[in-house]
Amino acid sequence: MWRIELVLLGGVLLAVGAARAQTNANAEVIIATDRPAVSSSSVAVPLGGLQIENGMLATDQQGSWALDLPESVIRYGLLGKTELRLYVPDYYHNLAVSGAAGFGDMALGVKQQLGPLGGFDVSAIFFLSFPTGASGFSTQGYDPGLQVPWTRKLSKNWTAGGQAAFYWPTQGGSHNFTGEAAFFLDRQLTKPWDAFVEYAGDFPQRGGTRQQIHFGTAYKITPHQQLDFHFAFGLTSAAPKGYVGVGYSILLLTSKE
Repeated sequence: MWRIELVLLGGVLLAVGAARAQTNANAEVIIATDRPAVSSSSVAVPLGGLQIENGMLATDQQGSWALDLPESVIRYGLLGKTELRLYVPDYYHNLAVSGAAGFGDMALGVKQQLGPLGGFDVSAIFFLSFPTGASGFSTQGYDPGLQVPWTRKLSKNWTAGGQAAFYWPTQGGSHNFTGEAAFFLDRQLTKPWDAFVEYAGDFPQRGGTRQQIHFGTAYKITPHQQLDFHFAFGLTSAAPKGYVGVGYSILLLTSKE
């Protein structure tokens, strides 16, 4: 299994190296990330753009802390409103259990931007995960998912948004259909800096609901680079007690002729 991880990480490094060889023109394009909200971005990466989003998360599972990183999603602008997506396997480490560590599953996806529609930006994201992870961290199944994120400007500084999503994770040898609903309000504090509050809930066919209240902020250190920080509190017993995370994202663009 480690050979798969090495090949995948090698491919990521090659992609980053190739993108860095391009000059960063198109300075008027501003990075728009899926991070750090539960709701994904409602717009696609620009044509020819390579966007790499990364992070680290520390989760309190009812008193037992776990880390996962790099939370990397690689997004490539294939067409004007269509992007390809690679979800790099996360590395999980349970700090309370010796030896409880390993890589999760990888996934591939595609995103189609549907908006603007009546003042709303809307996209559809379909992905499929593959059982490439280590025992105890892989679902051992092929798990599809569909996300429909949206946003709408309310004023110069306020934006509303959210996401409806549908997942089919493998649990106990069969898919456990899970619906998700999320809603957020975002406030632009300064031109490069914004903050949000978000409600998100997962509602599985089997098992308790996982609901949370989520807070986060993002700062664009350049038009193509972003730092983020976020934290959440669980609202139901099946949800994690809380988590805190940080991240860094970069958009690499093809140079203009």
